[in-house]
Formats: sequence, structure tokens, C-alpha cells
Amino acid sequence: TIPLMKANGFRSKFAAGVEASASTGGQMMPPIMGAGAFVMVSFTGISYSTIVVVSIIPAILYFLSVGFMVRVESMKYNIGTERIGAVDRAKLWGGLLNFILPLAVMTYMLVSGRTPSFAACFAIGTLIVVSWVTPNRMGPIKISRALVLGIKTSIMTAVLLVTVGLINNAVVTSGLANGFALMIAQWSQGSILIAVILIALVSLVLGMGLPVTAAYIVLSILSAPALAGLLADGILVEMLVNGISDPAQAAMFALVDSPLVAKVGVGMSLEEARTLVGGLPFELALVIRPALIAPETLLGFLLTAHLIVFWLSQDSNVTPPVCLAAFTAAGIAKSPPMATGVEAWKIAKGLYIIVLLFAFTPLIGAGFWDSVQIGGFALFGIYAITALIQRYSEGPIPLWLYPAFVAGGALCFVPLNLTLNIAGAVLVGGSIFITSRAADRAVQPTTPQ
Repeated sequence: TIPLMKANGFRSKFAAGVEASASTGGQMMPPIMGAGAFVMVSFTGISYSTIVVVSIIPAILYFLSVGFMVRVESMKYNIGTERIGAVDRAKLWGGLLNFILPLAVMTYMLVSGRTPSFAACFAIGTLIVVSWVTPNRMGPIKISRALVLGIKTSIMTAVLLVTVGLINNAVVTSGLANGFALMIAQWSQGSILIAVILIALVSLVLGMGLPVTAAYIVLSILSAPALAGLLADGILVEMLVNGISDPAQAAMFALVDSPLVAKVGVGMSLEEARTLVGGLPFELALVIRPALIAPETLLGFLLTAHLIVFWLSQDSNVTPPVCLAAFTAAGIAKSPPMATGVEAWKIAKGLYIIVLLFAFTPLIGAGFWDSVQIGGFALFGIYAITALIQRYSEGPIPLWLYPAFVAGGALCFVPLNLTLNIAGAVLVGGSIFITSRAADRAVQPTTPQ
């Protein structure tokens, strides 16, 4: 991919950044999602098929955000498409069969409720059979080599799992998990945004020394319950604003030392409700939430929290100062490592945008059409952010047009407000049209670096 992009005229560090960003997205793209999806199943008790389904729209948004960056880059530097060499279509389709059919079989097995081990064995058998009708046939020698390679790989995986298990036991038995959750609750002061920023910083530090799956395991133990609690507190605030008529439920707030307790049954202002919920002792909040909120709603918040943590655990791949995927790609592209890391961070901006969509919109908790509405309008917002980062759209952006991109992009992210979403999409779409019609298009050819 990197040599092909460079041959077409993309900058070396940009080509490497795209490779790092796109490969990072493979961990979030269904149906496999790396090992993280299976870990999430064990942590949340939610079925694999549910996790895969709710991850489809976010993963599509992420890859489209990378695609927008490539599109704007190609327009900015007037990079066209050139055919590099002839393509052997028969060989291409034969290679695709080796990938698609085993993957389809494994996905079907997993969605059907089979264990990962059973699904993997069935997929391996399918791969061997499919190879017999392609040029790359697997005979006894190739199968034995593949088995040896699999054993070598599994040894490293086993060592990693043992290490993570030791960390897990140390964190749980020492009480560090509860202490860290309490710290997040205290430092965030009920703010989901601050909590997400804290988790992102911790994930970046953990990612410097741990693979992404291990970082997710540790981070989910430390922070997912606290984040799920903060998300659930929004329901408590809404209930307090409307007033809690059930005396038994209202009495649970009597343990809170606050004059606002007297208003629990009759309702209070939004600010008062946030103050009361924010002042709940950590242990009392753990009792009140399951007593007042439906179990399926709490489970949805837990899934949202784990997806936020899972996505943030990928950021160490593309976020300086230690971004191993970007540094590896920089070595292939022969570009400066740190400059490539910064480029990858900009290209992978969707990683952070979609995390905020998880936290502040019902992207995965709403119905299908609501999720499509949120995701569809978010695309306009993501494109606006891309244009602002690149300072270019389909053409150069005039100074007076920047506010339209800013305002339009912001309106597109307002959850489930069709009027504001349409207004934002019109602003962004109109701005794109204006830049595409700019007579003084700035063409800046570049040479591979």
C-alpha cells in the first residue's frame, strides 16, 4: 500500500500515516475485531453477535473518516489515479477466496453461538479445502509449516495472557480497580468529557508498554465500571428533574447530606439534580443505580463504556510520542517517525470523534434508524473537521468560509435534532460546493519524500 501511494504522488509520511490508521481500524471493524471482542463478551456478558452489530456503523464512520482525509489530500496536491502494472484477475479472485470464505464461515459460527475455538478450527479446515481450488494449494508440507508457525505465535500470546492475568489479579485483589474508579468519579466531578479524557491519557500510557488488547483488558478493569456509572447518572438526573413519586425509591436519597433531598419527590432544576447526583457517595451510587434504572439500560451503558475503552485503547498506535504502528509504517515509507506519527494522529481523528459520539449520543443504544441518522449526519461533521485540519476541501477554503465549516460541523453532531442536523449538513454541503467551484484552485504537486 505505501509504495503504491508514494508512486501515485502522496507524501511519504502521509502514506505511512494512512497505513497506520487503516490497520488500527482493523481492530474495530466487525466481524472479528481482534481479540478485544471476545474479551468484551466475557467482561460484559453481552453476546458476540450484539457487539458485532452495534460496532458496524462506528467502524464504517472510522474508515470513511480516513477516506475523507485521503480524498482531500489528493485534491489538495492534485494527485490523480494511475494504473500501476497489470492485474491478474484470476489470481486476485483466487486470493480473495482464501480470505473471504474462511472468514465467512468463522463469522457464521461465532454468531450462531459456537465457541471461538470451535469456530477457528472450522475456519482453518475451510481454508485448507478452499486452497485446493486456487493456485496456492496447501499440501502436507505447507500445513505442517502453518501449524508450527501457529504454535510459535500462540506461545507469545500465552505469555501475554499470563502477564495480563497477573496484572489483573494484582489490580483486583489490591483494590486498585475500585480506587481508580473512585478517582475518575472524583476528578471528573460528574463530567463525562473529563472522564473520557482521563481514560484516554491512561490508555496512552498503558499502550506504551502493552499491546492494545492487553491495554484494553487492564483499562476496562480500572475504568469501565466508573464510566458506565457516569453514563447512567444521566438517567438519575432526568428522574430527579421530573420528581420520583415512589416513596421507597425517593427514600434512598435520604442518606445524602444535602438540602436538595427534600425536593426528590417533587422535582428540581437540572442544575440541582446534577449537584445532588454528583454528591452521591461512591458506594451509595452503586446501590441506587440498579435500584432505579432498568437492568437492560444499565447493560447498555456498560457496553457503551467498554466500547469507549476499547476504542481508546487503540490510540497508542497512532498517537505520539509512542505510536508503534506509525513508527513501523515510517520505516517502510522511509519518512521521519515523529512527523509520521503526527500525520497518523490527524488521519485517525475519527478514533476520538466516534468515542465522543459513543459518550454523548445514542449511537449504539438507539434504534436502527436513529443510529443511521446520527451516523449519517456525523459524516458531514467529520468531513468538516477533515477540511479544517487540511485547510482544504474540494478546493482552497476562503477565509470567510471557515465559520461555515465550523458551525455546520458542530450542528451535524447534535444528537437526534433533525432540524439542526439538516441545517448543519446544508452548511457543510454548501461550503463543499463553493470550494469545488473555486476558480483559483491551488494546485501544489508534490514529490514522494
